[in-house]
Amino acid sequence: MSDHPIAARWRALGGRKRALIPYVTAGFPTPAASRDVLRAAQAAGADFVEVGVPFSDPLADGPTIQRTTQAALEQGMTAAGVLALIREAALAIPVIIMTYLNPVLAYGVERFVADAHAAGASGLLLTDLPAGADPTVEAAVTRSPLALIRLVAPTTDDARLPASLAGATGFVYLISRLGVTGARDDVPADLERHVRRVRAATALPVAVGFGIGTAAQAGAAARYADGVVVGSALMEVLARDGVGAAERLVRELAAAVHA
Repeated sequence: MSDHPIAARWRALGGRKRALIPYVTAGFPTPAASRDVLRAAQAAGADFVEVGVPFSDPLADGPTIQRTTQAALEQGMTAAGVLALIREAALAIPVIIMTYLNPVLAYGVERFVADAHAAGASGLLLTDLPAGADPTVEAAVTRSPLALIRLVAPTTDDARLPASLAGATGFVYLISRLGVTGARDDVPADLERHVRRVRAATALPVAVGFGIGTAAQAGAAARYADGVVVGSALMEVLARDGVGAAERLVRELAAAVHA
């Protein structure tokens, strides 16, 4: 996949520059606003974006993402609506769809990956699909042009890591700490060790997320990881102060990560 948009973006960054990957819940606070914040994130220096598919039972997510998800669902956001939003946003940076498995199964796996690619997505992250849990779903993704982004927990031991990363393309998403999504006060002290362990098991770039919300935290995480994912903090600012404030936060985060 050397000519894949995600691989090309990592190459364009080069080894000295880290990637900022903002997360946006599709449809929050409105479909139009989420489209606008995606475009604003790109303009503010994001290197990739994650677009979250609202789901009624988001077990891995904390209160902030749960609230944004519920608000989007109440406005009628669906998997098809997410794909339409990605198409409308028409971003020049790679789009990663982050979703639970259920909406994809309900839509139809083969149909979803085909329509996601046609809409402009470059990758898919299935938060509740461990490697090997459903070979049929995994095969459908790997046959498609979408990268299969693997999610790895810090509790995954060295013996299990190769199996957890089987079939991964694009990059690896390393959860920085146990628990659900949501901003925290600091970056875990053992983050460097976990990044090193994952790097020993894969040649793919390693992005870190969960609990990173400030420019200082993003800069600290970027000292160790290839990419930094920020979601809850961005959604909190968007909910409270609107698209302009969210763009300013992305600009601050990008400056810290790229430094």
